[in-house]
Amino acid sequence: MEEKDLSRLEEQMGYTFCHRGYLLQAVTHSSYANEQKMGRLFQNERLEFLGDAVLELIISKYLYDTFAQMPEGELTKLRASVVCESSLAAKARELDLGAYLRLGKGEDATGGRNRESVLEDAFEAVIGAVYLDGGIAAAQTYVLRQMIPVVEAKKSSFRDIDYKTKLQEVIQRSSQVPLKYEIIGEKGPDHQKEFMAQVLHSEKLLGQGVGHSKKEAEQQAAREALCRLSKGEEQP
Repeated sequence: MEEKDLSRLEEQMGYTFCHRGYLLQAVTHSSYANEQKMGRLFQNERLEFLGDAVLELIISKYLYDTFAQMPEGELTKLRASVVCESSLAAKARELDLGAYLRLGKGEDATGGRNRESVLEDAFEAVIGAVYLDGGIAAAQTYVLRQMIPVVEAKKSSFRDIDYKTKLQEVIQRSSQVPLKYEIIGEKGPDHQKEFMAQVLHSEKLLGQGVGHSKKEAEQQAAREALCRLSKGEEQP
């Protein structure tokens, strides 16, 4: 593959490599490496392994920050719908990544350039290459530029529950007394602090919750209150 080809791919990616060898490895399929007797270290499977982990971390953090009220189960399902073979293969096709792959003759002849699994692996390998070349900040910028549109397309199918609003609606059916939220404790270092909150109604404790922010702790307190109310453990 000529340098100009890699330059075009970099333009389509919106990222310029300092060490272009990483990108060349990312587009080198095992069939080509085997055919050329290059050895396993020169194909893209190890980069795909790394890129898969980097992608999941970045997307997990983005979903955690963006959907602050979404329960863990919904976050897991949303992430799975975003980081899946069909989504990643589609992004690879947008980059025309298949055209840049170095494939063995047999793999190329049987449609490897458009095979979902091959494209998915190559897309993740490129992420691994960006991470090795520019670090986590560069990888995050690249991944989010590629994947935020996928998140936006998928998010409508998942619930971003606002437990505080839902609890307020339940309470207002029988009382005009406002809910009261209090932060009653915190622990841990600044970069990993946990807060404890409680919600009261007419000075009666309805629920408590813990979170990595005061807002999240209050949401979890409201969630517990809703759970207890639904079971008839508390009356508003």
